[in-house]
Amino acid sequence: RSSKPAMFNSEHLAIQKIHQHPLPMIHVDAFLYDDDFVDSLCEEGKMSRNYCTECGSYKTASLEFISHSFSLMELKFLYQHVLPDLTGKVVVDVGSRLGAVLFAGYLYSSASQLYGVEMNADFCQLQEMTITKYKFIDRIKVVHADICTQASLLQKADVVVMNNVFEYFLDRLEQVRAWEFIACNVRKRGLLLITVPSLKESLSKLQTDIQLSQWVEEIQLNYDVYMEKEVDREALEQIHLYKIL
Repeated sequence: RSSKPAMFNSEHLAIQKIHQHPLPMIHVDAFLYDDDFVDSLCEEGKMSRNYCTECGSYKTASLEFISHSFSLMELKFLYQHVLPDLTGKVVVDVGSRLGAVLFAGYLYSSASQLYGVEMNADFCQLQEMTITKYKFIDRIKVVHADICTQASLLQKADVVVMNNVFEYFLDRLEQVRAWEFIACNVRKRGLLLITVPSLKESLSKLQTDIQLSQWVEEIQLNYDVYMEKEVDREALEQIHLYKIL
């Protein structure tokens, strides 16, 4: 059970949860390392997609991979096929990490403002460096904060993105608090909410008062619209789109 590149030592709880996972799990940031790169590492013997269930035997099983960032393929799908024209719209990425959603939104959309809310100071610093280097400052802003302090930002958003955002970074009670805060403040009628995994899956292990049927309507996505050759259909199907009622 190990965590791989694009995790900081300061992410104590996330690293602990990966180590406590019942089956071996490896963290590989999909924004930085695509499948071809991972394959090359495996071919070089620097990484493996499998683990031995009985040391020394040929009985192996597949490692579980997890990423807290969208891959380039997923980002293109998001901005080119899932979301409508974002001219004049405000996008908020909850847990922006390396800034993938923000940078892709800057390049692939006409969103007027892209906000990343990130609790980890190390990731905030990395994002700020990229924003400065590539002169993204006119439309991107990173907020170093707990999302539960950002009610006004959520209330003015037109699009909210949440990719594997709470489970590995908060304990169960904090997850409940965070989700209920989101449900209370992401209320603008017609707002688009993007989640990975689905809201149903994220909330299934938590005791919350959130009534999904009264809060959101899921919009079915056409995963076949993405025509590029190397498509990870399973990854795309983890993306869910909701409209606030």
